[in-house]
Amino acid sequence: MQNKTILVTGSSRGIGKAIAIKYAKEGYSVIINCAHREEELLAAKKEIERYQVPCLSFLGDISNYDVAAQLFQQVSNTFGHLDVLVNNAGISYIGLFTEMTPSDWHKVIDTNLTSVFNCCRLAAPLMISRKSGKIINISSVWGLAGASCEVAYSASKGGIHAFTKALAKELAPSNIQVNAIACGVIDTEMNGFLSAEDKDSLVEEIPANRFGTSEEVGELVYQLTHGNEYLTGQIISLDGGWI
Repeated sequence: MQNKTILVTGSSRGIGKAIAIKYAKEGYSVIINCAHREEELLAAKKEIERYQVPCLSFLGDISNYDVAAQLFQQVSNTFGHLDVLVNNAGISYIGLFTEMTPSDWHKVIDTNLTSVFNCCRLAAPLMISRKSGKIINISSVWGLAGASCEVAYSASKGGIHAFTKALAKELAPSNIQVNAIACGVIDTEMNGFLSAEDKDSLVEEIPANRFGTSEEVGELVYQLTHGNEYLTGQIISLDGGWI
């Protein structure tokens, strides 16, 4: 029996790696990707292969459409199909809007939003041809509420939410569901710049009284791709009641 396949972008560490490992445990063939961290990507590949499933790793910046197309060509050549796409690749930028350069803006928008367009554009034909597929976009509560000193990041995540809702309507007739998860504070390297004091103050704001874990994001992604097929076009917050 042919394994189901999943592609997780930005999966050399953190949330993306946790998602990839969850699906490996469930018997999926896994495709992982990152732009620069080759050593971490290969380490993640070895970890995934311990679950006795095929794993394809691809180093490249998928905010570039031609690079993303190379990735999908490898997916087609190796597996012939794609069941689940998780768009997780992303970067943050914290600083005053008045000090942000156009280059900074484009880097955030391209990494966080354009990469989603590229991968969905390339995945859609593979899924439409089989009348089956799941797309999950990993986003942030700042796409819902906006964050001071994170204008570009918030704009990119808000864009993901509108993109998710629109694409879900377009792909629903082909039995493809598109949803997004708006994460709150997840305990990853992205929050590593926070001091212990800052983390304690932030925890006090969260009703659940803790940060979320990458594994919890992975569990929710898996639930969304194995649950109700009538659920599509939704932005689901995973934030411990914070926002």
